[in-house]
Amino acid sequence: MEMKKKATIVDVAKEAGVSVATVSRVVNGNYPVKPETRERVQSAINALQYVPNVQARELNTRHSSTIGVVVPGLYNMFFAEVIDGIEKSMRRQGYSLLLNCAQNDPELEMECINALVSRSVSGIIVISPNTEGLREEFYRRIVKRVPLVFINGYHRIPNVSYVANDEALGTRQALEYLTGLGHKHILFVRGENSDSYTVKERAYRAFMAEQGLFNEKDIVDIGEGNNIDTVTSARIKLMKVMPELAPTAVFCCNDLMATGAIRACKRLGLRVPQDVSVVGFDNITLSKLVDPQITTMDQNMFQLGSNAAAVLVEMIHGGQSKRITLENILITRESTGPCKTEA
Repeated sequence: MEMKKKATIVDVAKEAGVSVATVSRVVNGNYPVKPETRERVQSAINALQYVPNVQARELNTRHSSTIGVVVPGLYNMFFAEVIDGIEKSMRRQGYSLLLNCAQNDPELEMECINALVSRSVSGIIVISPNTEGLREEFYRRIVKRVPLVFINGYHRIPNVSYVANDEALGTRQALEYLTGLGHKHILFVRGENSDSYTVKERAYRAFMAEQGLFNEKDIVDIGEGNNIDTVTSARIKLMKVMPELAPTAVFCCNDLMATGAIRACKRLGLRVPQDVSVVGFDNITLSKLVDPQITTMDQNMFQLGSNAAAVLVEMIHGGQSKRITLENILITRESTGPCKTEA
């Protein structure tokens, strides 16, 4: 079967009886065109099923209509919901997304960003970046070439914009809630390679030290925190340490880890929340689907994405970098309860 030849802008101009320049003005919306002429061109576009060549337009205008987004992984629904906020906001502004997955690897994160820069994207949003050590200098160089927005990034780099939930405050709120229920021995469960986990750990250390309750052994690192194995990794690690440490509550840096904590408790014969309370972080859809439903900190994921998109568009058009901080909300569900006191 012979493939139908794609219509060109010249074909549309002939069909509508106008110049190629007029068709270009209608497609790009960059110059006024008489309503009747616009309708004639639009009818020709529809009749010929003409699809504008975006790359050619970008070469003409020297402006890319694509922005890059880098995520640590795709198995944590947190990232999907943030991307939803970015995409809906960017689509209204006429931009499309180019998505790269860093697989929670700091080196691969830099490779992803270099790949996006080489594709001449107009700007880049990095979700939950890892910016410590040598990577800071890398980002300092990149932001000189392309606007950058970090979502839940905390290592301050000049001229980079930041959109974040106050995760330190959210951690403190969760811990205050648990201590308010009488819990004194609270495990802290984190993963590796994320500014977000480090910020939460600092908040945990400070809060528990203030209460005279801090113990270094209560910090548990499960390794990769955002992949398909996170729930299982958290379960296996906690099944090893919980019998010895005997906590009454577990604070987890995300809801995947919290799901693993609940599974560990079930395998160990511990009831949630009667014997052990579990708190997650993010309020992804999964937190409402597990049994018991997870008490968690709501991170306003869609708003994180839409705010990051708005800031990036401002920067693309010459605006200054800025910082936006959103508040977390504690969502109390079935996985937490009063600390069981010994008779």
